[in-house]
Amino acid sequence: MEPIALPEQEEAALLAAVEEIRELKKKHNAVVLSHFYMPAELQVKHEDGGIADFVGDSLGLSVAAKTVEADYIIFCGVKFMAETAKILNPVKQVLLPSFDAGCSLAESITGADVRKLKEQWPGVPVVAYINTYAETKAEADICCTSRNAMDIARSLGGDKLIFLPDLYMGRNLQTKIKAETGKELILWEGKCEVHEQFTPQRITGLKLMYPEAQVLVHWEVPDNTVTEALKGAGGIVGSTSDIIRFVGESGSRQFILGSECDLGATLRGMYPQKEFIVPCIKCPHMKQITIQRTLDSLRAIGTPHEKLFEVTLEEEIIKKALIPIERMLAFA
Repeated sequence: MEPIALPEQEEAALLAAVEEIRELKKKHNAVVLSHFYMPAELQVKHEDGGIADFVGDSLGLSVAAKTVEADYIIFCGVKFMAETAKILNPVKQVLLPSFDAGCSLAESITGADVRKLKEQWPGVPVVAYINTYAETKAEADICCTSRNAMDIARSLGGDKLIFLPDLYMGRNLQTKIKAETGKELILWEGKCEVHEQFTPQRITGLKLMYPEAQVLVHWEVPDNTVTEALKGAGGIVGSTSDIIRFVGESGSRQFILGSECDLGATLRGMYPQKEFIVPCIKCPHMKQITIQRTLDSLRAIGTPHEKLFEVTLEEEIIKKALIPIERMLAFA
């Protein structure tokens, strides 16, 4: 990760909090899972002096959550991710440092909405993006992440798929899925409030300023922006992990990033010899998770305050949602 430049007093407070988190992790047999969109200080690995035991995208963290042997999982991500960890490892205590860490995509659809779609389109397989809450996953046939959505779409029978909830990701996938499989997608109207801000005008302006740069855009970016972004110098539309891998394999030294701002910090830390032009659009939900709130959740373990951070789900929801998640992980 990039060095964090802070005033001396703030730096001392940050280092003290990090040290206390490391001590409490050991005391309570806890691990920290941290998403690529977390603030940079939450992505520093434990072995490098930070707090994170696992850093990754939604799929990588789901795999990690399933195999964790610690008693507590501290999830530095958003609520739907912490719910997925609980579904995959229900005997563990999963703590979310802030329940204000929601998601516009996950909030755009409910389990009842999916049931209505299934009534309208009987027999059509339902693919639920990982960015959904447990009650929605419980109604799906299979889940997917942006990394394995294409493989999952290829694997399913029929000439139609219900894909939810991300409208733009669905439109971006539709072109490839239609070309490769002939399948049509029935889409929902959900949108990521971060990625929808990457308009064609925003990307075009940056390409004029940096004509040699390749463009990195997430599946959740509007489809008309993706079309514009990949003209000329080229680049990739894909998942977070696809983007990271593409940069590592590319001979280009300059990139424009069309995704969450702190992914830029991740990329600069991984590829310091390359330049990243990053419109700093931050996810307000992800940024609810801070070092201090992570420390608060660990301090609460074993006290009456622990329940304020604990992720709980009904047993029936866990059982039903586990099926489509396990099917997704078969493609990991």
